[in-house]
Amino acid sequence: MERTQSYAKTRVGLTVKYVNDQVGQNGDRYPKSMIHLGHVREIVRYPVKSMAGVTTNSAFLGWHGFAGDRRFAFRRLNDNSGFPWLTASRLPELLLYQPLGLDEHTETPTHVRTPDGSDLPIESPELQQSVAEKFGSPLELMKLKQGIFDEASVSVINLATIAAIGRELGQDLDTRRFRANILIASEVSEPFQEDRWIGGRLVFGSDEGPVVSVTMRDPRCVMINFDPDTAQPDPRIMKAAVRLNENNAGVYGTVARTGQISVGQSVSLLTGPQL
Repeated sequence: MERTQSYAKTRVGLTVKYVNDQVGQNGDRYPKSMIHLGHVREIVRYPVKSMAGVTTNSAFLGWHGFAGDRRFAFRRLNDNSGFPWLTASRLPELLLYQPLGLDEHTETPTHVRTPDGSDLPIESPELQQSVAEKFGSPLELMKLKQGIFDEASVSVINLATIAAIGRELGQDLDTRRFRANILIASEVSEPFQEDRWIGGRLVFGSDEGPVVSVTMRDPRCVMINFDPDTAQPDPRIMKAAVRLNENNAGVYGTVARTGQISVGQSVSLLTGPQL
């Protein structure tokens, strides 16, 4: 299989750049196309699983997701299932705990602000006791070097998707409900376009920038029902996601190339054979 040089052309109103075209033994061309999608609007890391997120202007994307993302989680000591982690689906008030001391130069928060306003050290017995008392069962805070993820290490959503769910309800939804790592402001206002990214790769910044391979749609759970400021539920939100897109909103991905991602960076979709 030999490679040909890059070229570009326009189709259906989009500028499509063909990069590293590949030619098979029979002479057929297998182009890789790079389609500009938009830019990064927001980056969020969630140091403690199901607690509030921390926005940043820039973060390093490593092989196991963003540095400092979901490295901590509370384990339910009396749970022998394959998923012992405490989440807001079981304790909605977890959303009201705010990790502190994490910025673009650090990977670990120093403290957590509790719902009553106390700032407790991240690995203190007092924090563990605070959460355990609300949950009503013993817990243990654990730290995993490679992170504690549900499906994949990176989650991405298009702002147009959130807006469409909000319109269905006549609301302007808080983006924090969707707990994505990367929020993209796309140039096209079509919602749920993320579904068509599956199998492709998102390239951030230049052609040599970080790359996320999009692997699956993001099936939503009751988490999107909870108000991030009050933890009060609104079941209409998940029902709207079900009606509009079979309860999917956004996508999951794995890291194909590491690097720094920053707010304002361009985002392109690379499609074609992974050779």
